[in-house]
Amino acid sequence: MSMMERIEAPAPPPGEPVRRGSEAHLRLFCRTLLDTHDPYRPALIRWPKLDEETRRRIVSLPVWDMAVAAEGRTGLYVRLFGETVADPLLKAAVEMDAFEESRHKLVLSDLVAAYDIAIEPEPEALPPRDAEWAFMRAGYSECIDSVFGFGLFRLAEDTGFFPPELVDTFEPVMREEARHILFFVNWVAWWRRNMPWWRRPLFEAKVIAVWIALIWERIDMAKGMGDNSRARENNFTLNGSKELGVEVSFAQLARICLAENDRRLAPYDARLLRPRFVPAMMRLALRLIRGGGLTPVTT
Repeated sequence: MSMMERIEAPAPPPGEPVRRGSEAHLRLFCRTLLDTHDPYRPALIRWPKLDEETRRRIVSLPVWDMAVAAEGRTGLYVRLFGETVADPLLKAAVEMDAFEESRHKLVLSDLVAAYDIAIEPEPEALPPRDAEWAFMRAGYSECIDSVFGFGLFRLAEDTGFFPPELVDTFEPVMREEARHILFFVNWVAWWRRNMPWWRRPLFEAKVIAVWIALIWERIDMAKGMGDNSRARENNFTLNGSKELGVEVSFAQLARICLAENDRRLAPYDARLLRPRFVPAMMRLALRLIRGGGLTPVTT
C-alpha cells in the first residue's frame, strides 16, 4: 500500500464492530478527525461589533493571555509528537490536530486584537524533551478542561454574556475541542494495545506522571499558590461562572458541564471511546451532594 493509499484508508462502515486497538479502530478515530475538519480561515473571520458594555465584560475575563499561550503550547507539543509517528494515516491525523490547535491560537490572537484586549507577553514555549509525554499531558489536560469549558461556554451563551454573534464565531473552536479529546482518548486506547510489550511499563509510568502533574496543578489552583499562571488558568476553568455574572453551585455547574459534554460528543461515531474519568468523577460527586441553584451575582 502506498503512503497516499494508507492516508486515504477509509473508516470501517457503520454497523461493523470495531475492536479496541484494532486496525479498524485506528482507521475510525483517524478518519473521524480528518473527515470532520472545518477549513475555516481565521483571517476571514469578521468579529462582531460589540457595544461598550459587552466589550468591557469580554475584556474583563482574566483568561485571554493564558488561553493564547496555552493553545500555542499545545499546538507545538502535538506537532512535535507528530514528527515521531511513523504510520502515515496516524501521522496525518496528528498533524491535523496540531494544525487546528495552532489555528485556535490565531483565532484568539485575532480576537484580542479586534477588541483591543491587553495581554501579558507570551512566554517562550520550549520544545519538550519527551514528545510523547508532552502530547499526553496536553491531551489529558484538554480532557479535563474541555468538560468545564463546554459548560462555561453554554453559561456564557445562556446568560447573554457572549452575544449570539460571538457565540457563532467561537462555535467551530468548541467543536474542534470535542474532536480533539475524542481523538486523544482513542489514540491512548489503541496505542496501549499495539505498543511493544517492553514499552508498556514506561508508558504507564508516563500516564501516572502526567496525572500527578495535573493533580498538582489543581491543588496549586485551589490553594492559590504564588503567581503560577497555569494555576490561575485552571482557577478560571473551575470558577469562571462568577466572571460571567452568575453564581453557580458545583452541582449545578457539573450538571451543565455533563449535559454539554454529552451533547458535543453525541454527533460522533458511537464506536469511538469517550473521555470517562472527569465525567465519572462529576457524576460520583453529584450522588454525594445535593444540587444547588443559579442566582445572579449582586454587587
